[in-house]
This record gives sequence, structure tokens and C-alpha cells, in this order.
Amino acid sequence: MPAEHRKKELLALFQDLTSKTEIVEPMKKIHGSLRDRDAVGREIALIMREILDQGFFQTKLSPRQLATLVIAFNEGKNDTEIARELGNEKLAKTVARARVRIKLFRESDFDMPFERTELTDLVDSGKTMNEISQSLGISSSSLREYRHVIAMDEDATLDPYLERIKDVIEDRDLTEQMTRGVTNDGLSEAIDATEAEMIDVT
Repeated sequence: MPAEHRKKELLALFQDLTSKTEIVEPMKKIHGSLRDRDAVGREIALIMREILDQGFFQTKLSPRQLATLVIAFNEGKNDTEIARELGNEKLAKTVARARVRIKLFRESDFDMPFERTELTDLVDSGKTMNEISQSLGISSSSLREYRHVIAMDEDATLDPYLERIKDVIEDRDLTEQMTRGVTNDGLSEAIDATEAEMIDVT
């Protein structure tokens, strides 16, 4: 079947199902609302700048680098891959610490060789960090990392900012899903081909 004939058939089907205006408006919205990675990064970077300006935590990473961290984490990249994306694989530990501070936890962050209550009891007992690390059978550096994870998990200071970041990410994910759906349903070619004609319909 010729492509032009197929497109005409699809357009006729659309017109039978709904009005032309109802087709055009969602398509215009989908084509115009997809925000690319850079645009989302800029929005997140602005929120990160607010967080840093408030002095909630210190890091060697800039607001834009923190935004890249958030996006890359959301895409499933590990700390080393994120550091590599930032241009320096040696930043992996810096990435991990900043990631935990903004509550982007991995399951491995909570894979501790002791119960959280055990650590709390030892801290409350007045023991020094060296004594606690010896009691738990871990190094002082590991103890610091575990304490950092627990403290950040329980700290709600950044929650309002992190909710805003979550909204930005979810909005991006939603628009991408919508666009993928339109692209993959086999009808997008016909829609694109006829969209110009349909814009004039009132």
C-alpha cells in the first residue's frame, strides 16, 4: 500500500475517532513540552545553587555538576560513571558523598555489617569513634561513611528542595514517555505528515 494512501487512511481514522482540534492540541503540547537533558539540568542546578547558598552542605562540585549527578543517577549510572561524566574519575568519592547528602541512596549504602540501633547505642554510650569502630570491627573511615548515610537518611532539612528536584525529574520522565509512546505507536509518521494541515482547523 502506498505511503500517501496509508497516511490518508490514518487521518480519516483520526477524524472519525475525535475532532481535529482534539488531535492537534495534544500533539502540539507533546512536541513543544519535551525538555531535553540540558534544560532539566539548568532547572536542577538553580535548586542546587539555593541549597549551597543556604550553606546546608559543602562540596567541591558546582551546582551544575550536582545537577549532572542527579540526572546521571536517575539514568542508572554508578558513582564512577558519574565522576567520569563530570570529567574526572577521581571524583567518585566526592560524588558518593554529595549523592548521599541529597538522599540519592543506593541499596549498598545501607549494607552495613551491624544494626543501626547497635551504632546508636555505642554513640550514646559515650565511646570515642575509634572505640566504636573497634567494637564494630570496621575501619574508622567506614564508620564515618556509615554514620554519614544514617545521618542524611534521618535529616529532613533538604526535603523541600529535593521534592522540587523530584518534580523536575518526574516531569522530564513523563514527557519522554509520552513522546516515546507517540513515536512507537506507528501513527506518528501520519500525524507529522498531516499536522500542518490540521493546525488551521477551528
